[in-house]
Amino acid sequence: MSVGACGSSDDGDAGQESAGGSPVSVVASTNVWGDVVRQIAGDHAKITSIINDPSADPHSYEADVRVQRELAQARIVIANGGGYDDFVDTMLSAADTKATVLNAVDISGKEPAAGEELNEHVWYDFPTVAAVAARVSDALASADPAHASEFEANEKAFTAKLTTLEGTEASIKETAAGAGAAITEPVPLYLLEACGLTNETPEEFSEAIEEGEGVPPAALADTLALFGDGKVKLLAYNEQTTGVETEKVLDAAKAANIPVVPVTETLPAGKDYVAWMTENLSAVAGALKA
Repeated sequence: MSVGACGSSDDGDAGQESAGGSPVSVVASTNVWGDVVRQIAGDHAKITSIINDPSADPHSYEADVRVQRELAQARIVIANGGGYDDFVDTMLSAADTKATVLNAVDISGKEPAAGEELNEHVWYDFPTVAAVAARVSDALASADPAHASEFEANEKAFTAKLTTLEGTEASIKETAAGAGAAITEPVPLYLLEACGLTNETPEEFSEAIEEGEGVPPAALADTLALFGDGKVKLLAYNEQTTGVETEKVLDAAKAANIPVVPVTETLPAGKDYVAWMTENLSAVAGALKA
């Protein structure tokens, strides 16, 4: 499926203007990172979020010539990295650009455990988001020194909100007591683990769903069994990647009266990052109390 989710931008080379002229042209691979930039840049950046459709599967996105042009004109590019949005690197390598490129996974410093794959969904990890925000502030200040103090102040205000979110995670962790959770994909794992939850889902199931591959029958059976033996307190269900197997898991959770916490990979319509994550944490807390 091709996702037509590219944000609009003006033609021309505004993204290469010097500081003090046009707003800094910024391209983010998803609207999650685009919103982080907006929190810091305010009105001093023209932000294009390539993937911004909350109803589409980001893994199915197919970039086009328009995306190539926007990346080539950008002053700053924010990629998620970790294999999530490889089209950004591919297109940048073919473009004549001097953009500052920020890679969230690289900034996170996260490394996969031995024999494991890295969970690239780092926007669910608040320390990583704070680290990216700091780098965004520095990049904006370099591109537009006249507003550097404003960028710094906005970054500090945003980071303070992230600290509050981390405090909420810590509060949930105090009562979670290692409770089990089921997932359809690893998307929210950083948040769930910070809340003290233990992922009980067979890795063969969640990896197959993430990769768009067929789920081994044994892995599906083991996942469905989680809801009948009291191992899990909630199901975190990725609403943007669904299919026959995930629907079976959803039905099993509902049949067992296990609370379902819906999650997404991109920013829901009408929400900013902090409001979105606040709602996610509230849903987790509510599920644990059910």
